[in-house]
Order: sequence, then C-alpha cells, then structure tokens
Amino acid sequence: MNRSRSVATLVALLALVAPANALATQEGPSHGSLVIVGGAMRDPAILERFLELAGGPDAPIVIIPTAGGAPSYNETWAGLRQFRDAGATDLILLHTYDREEADSEEFAAALRRARGVWFAGGRQWRLADAYLGTRTESELWGVLERGGVIGGSSAGATIQGEYLARGDTAGNRTMMGDHEEGFGFLKGVAIDQHVLKRNRQFDLLEIIAARPDLLGIGIDENTAIVVRGNRFEVIGQSYVVIHDAQRQIDSGGSFYFLAAGDRYDLSTREPTRPQMSLQPLERVVKKDPGQLP
Repeated sequence: MNRSRSVATLVALLALVAPANALATQEGPSHGSLVIVGGAMRDPAILERFLELAGGPDAPIVIIPTAGGAPSYNETWAGLRQFRDAGATDLILLHTYDREEADSEEFAAALRRARGVWFAGGRQWRLADAYLGTRTESELWGVLERGGVIGGSSAGATIQGEYLARGDTAGNRTMMGDHEEGFGFLKGVAIDQHVLKRNRQFDLLEIIAARPDLLGIGIDENTAIVVRGNRFEVIGQSYVVIHDAQRQIDSGGSFYFLAAGDRYDLSTREPTRPQMSLQPLERVVKKDPGQLP
C-alpha cells in the first residue's frame, strides 16, 4: 500500500473513533483581517488587497523578516521593494532573534501604531522562537483588535495557523517537528504553502491523520486566502487545498481544491462558489455519514 493511501486510511479510521466533542473549533480573528499567501507572491492584486485592508498605501505597515534567518536586516533589504512598488509610503522594518528584546515595550512600540503587519518567508520556527509569548505577540493581536490586517507569505503564512506545520529546526520536510505552536490567528487550523509548485498536496495528510480535529489548509504559490471573521475568500492565480477529516469527496479522495473567487466558512466547514449554483460543490464535498456521529 502506498504512503498516500495508507495515510488516507488512517484519517478515515481516526475520524471513526473521534468523539464529536473532540473536534477543534475553526475560527478566524473576531476583529481585523488576515491575508495568507502560499509563497512566491507575484500577483499585484494580493498586495493591493493587503494595503486596502490596512487603510490604503499611506497606512503604517510593519514588516517582519525574521523567518529569513539573516544576521540582520536594514532599509536596503530587497523584501521592501514590492511594498514600495505597490505605493506603500509608511514602512517600518522590525526584527530580532532576542526574545528579551521582543518582550520589551520599546521594541513592540511600532506595532501599536501599525494598521498592517507583514511576515516575510523563510523558516516559521524562527518566528515562533523570537516572538511567541512576548509583548510583540500581544501587540500583534492588538493590531487585529483595532481592525488592522496581518499578512504573510510562505513561512509568514504557516505561522498564522494554530498548529505549526513544517516547524522542525532540522529541515522543512518534517511536517510535525520540534515546534508545533503557531500564533493561532486561525484557530484549529494547520497551514502549508507552496503546495502544488513543490508537489506538497499530500503532505498535510500526515498532520490530519494524527490530529483529525484540525482543518488543513494548503495554499499554492501566488495564491492567498483573505480571512475576515469565520470566512475566507481565495484570490490569486492557483489553488487552495482543503484537508478535512469530516469530509470526503465523491471520488473517495481525502482533500479537495478551491479556486480564486471560491469562499469557505470556517465555522461550518462549507465551501461555496459564487456566481453559480452551489450544487456542484455540494456533490463533490460532503459529510461522510459513515464517518461522522
């Protein structure tokens, strides 16, 4: 039996034994928005949406490049260019690997005026090591509470989930590694990135097999989900992959795809496709009466 079929079988068995009250609650932030990008962000519409949600190109934006792992960052860092090209005028670069510094009022002060925060790519465990449980993390939640937006690409996408996929310091091929806690802006969710470009569409099955309470969201490159409350919309040029132990598709597959324009309700785990009958998605994505209580 091949690996993907074995993992899919385990997902089904775990779903059979999991009590209904063991299912995690999937939800987005009660205030503010998230823009979660699967990497290689080339579609200008994604960054335009982020700036729009922040309040426009003149809104104060904090960019956090820590996942990249460079010894230091300054205003010449190439990652600032696309924001400047998009018209952003008020950019602050915020970076440290020192948790004591991240926990200081002085370091976190820039976040108190921010209307948007962006996490750049790299390795997501670096963001967890630097900022989880610090004053900086508290101020990130404050940005959302004020109605601001938090975005990120690649590692900056995965860190926004509650479960930290590929959070292993030894390498990015380990799905359940030595770091398993993300910021949890999306509760009950594990987020993966670069999924189709790097042939990763099966990889979240491992996490969902071990944690069938979680919802797995895989996002391809140049594609994003825009989260407001308990709903998100897909934008960009490729697909989002949904891994849900509570659902199966008619072909028997363990995951399904959403395209640009599709929407998803985190509270009900229901996808919808605007501008057409909902029936096609309902036929493909359904609750499995043999697996659910």
